[in-house]
Amino acid sequence: MTETPPYETFTITTHDEALQAYRSKDLRQALYDAGEVVMGDVLVNLHADAHRARRRLENRLFRKDTHTHYEKALFPAIIDATLAPYVVADRAELVSLSHQMMMNLAALTAGVDRPLGTPEETFHLYSYLMTFIEGATLAHYTGDKEAKRAEVVDALARFDDEFLMPSTERRRLAVAALAAGEIDEADLPRDVLTILIRNQDNLELPSDVVLRETAFFLLAGAHTSATAYVRTTHNIFSWLAIHPEDDSLIHADTRFVQRCMHETIRLQPSSPVGMRWALDDVALPSGRTFPKGSKVVIDLLAVNRDTEVWGPDASEFNPRRPVPEGLSPWGLSFGSGMHACIGQDLAGGVLAENQPPDTTEHLYGLVPVAVQALFDRGARPDPDEPPFIDPTNVRQYWGRYPVRFGGS
Repeated sequence: MTETPPYETFTITTHDEALQAYRSKDLRQALYDAGEVVMGDVLVNLHADAHRARRRLENRLFRKDTHTHYEKALFPAIIDATLAPYVVADRAELVSLSHQMMMNLAALTAGVDRPLGTPEETFHLYSYLMTFIEGATLAHYTGDKEAKRAEVVDALARFDDEFLMPSTERRRLAVAALAAGEIDEADLPRDVLTILIRNQDNLELPSDVVLRETAFFLLAGAHTSATAYVRTTHNIFSWLAIHPEDDSLIHADTRFVQRCMHETIRLQPSSPVGMRWALDDVALPSGRTFPKGSKVVIDLLAVNRDTEVWGPDASEFNPRRPVPEGLSPWGLSFGSGMHACIGQDLAGGVLAENQPPDTTEHLYGLVPVAVQALFDRGARPDPDEPPFIDPTNVRQYWGRYPVRFGGS
């Protein structure tokens, strides 16, 4: 399906119809059509059998044991190393800091090696990440789209030479060593690139698709988590200004921070809309119909603020909000059905009622853990430099968010 007007567009604004649309097999992903330079043939853009085959393989990585390894073993050191120089300097800019922090873990998940491990290498990879994000969200770019597309193509080629090809060679050697009995399965890297390499023939993946899939996991893992990190921090600052009695909870109860993140995601999803193409005439259980070839826009800002579901104050941030039975506290921001976000438990954790009573085993999610670490180091808004929204993108991302640490 390509975006060739004329076509009819239908908008969904209620929770129930959005859930039905997400679960319809005749509605295909349409959100990233303009961003195919980065998103072409990646997991989120696949449909039906092709999507099931790749998702089934990549699900092997996104399991509880891997999430536990990241959250309990790997991420604390990344948080400490990222925050330390900013705490010493008594100031940080959260948009840049959050992308650096989340990128370090996303690189592990995607399979992008950083052999030098230096700050300079981190910033260099970060520059590629930001370019890939612009490519993925090209439809929302307000400048010269063709010039930006060319810039993204060039960045992908350089990223391939500098990072992906060496990372691929290391994994091919590891897979060969496993086949020869020289190493055990546990010695293989636990990342998307390794999974793709081991199954490249079965999936019939050309090298350019492997490049885009790896870049996609790098940008998706870093960008969506980084965006949620800054927005959650801002919402907590605003909440504490009205509810100072909850300040101790931010430090003592990671579950409360997790609820703040979930409420943030409900109100401010990484993508404010979902989009689908109707591959056939579609009839939802609600009675709503969409003709073949039409575009269906799921207005998540309206869906997640549906007063019939979330109450009359649905548009307000309230981490103490009761969650309706059977629903997720983040609404439909992580999607549902076949395209539910593969990394939602990694980013946002598992709900407390679905976890063992021993809180040391709880998975709170990388974003809540990182946000709590920021507050534990005394973060507060910079009184001399207020934050502002990025004027070049219609998705209401923060452009800069300066903070200070320590005393007032």
